[in-house]
Amino acid sequence: MARTGVLISLALSVSPWLGALAAPLMPQPAGAVELRGSTYFTRPPWKVDLVSFRTDAGDPLAEYFFTVELDPDAGASLGGLLIRQSQGPDTDFPFSPERTRAFLGRPRGRGESIPVEAEYAQREREVRVRFPQPVAPGSTVTVMVKPWFNPSMPGTYLFQVTAFPDGPNPNPTPLGSARLRIYRPDWR
Repeated sequence: MARTGVLISLALSVSPWLGALAAPLMPQPAGAVELRGSTYFTRPPWKVDLVSFRTDAGDPLAEYFFTVELDPDAGASLGGLLIRQSQGPDTDFPFSPERTRAFLGRPRGRGESIPVEAEYAQREREVRVRFPQPVAPGSTVTVMVKPWFNPSMPGTYLFQVTAFPDGPNPNPTPLGSARLRIYRPDWR
């Protein structure tokens, strides 16, 4: 009987201390994090998917669809993407930034179109995409970039993709590599 009383007393005296320790481990409401004037995601996107339905070398009708999913608790809207070619045998195929499009959803399940602005830098091999109306947390967004034509050389092409939260001095979040395979056309 006395032993039970001691355990109950010990549990009551320790429980506030345990509650204070557990509080940081409990899920907290998400909000845009601003530290020292920079904006961060609280739960950043962590990957990018790349799809192209036309993969023959030199194809002038190619489109590249980059899809990013935002966590509902991302804490900040998506303000933009940076897409940079990091590998591939052909580094001379240009993009048409004025033909860049964006929409909610995935390539085969297109939703509402959203405004997008894009710039292309040939020397850096990168397309910078900005959303004038940032994409809300919990959304899936696809950006279609249009090369003038597919690379002329078959091979594996990698694009490094970085996400930027909407806000002052956005802190970039690398999403990893997106892989595109270009094939030699079969003219049989």
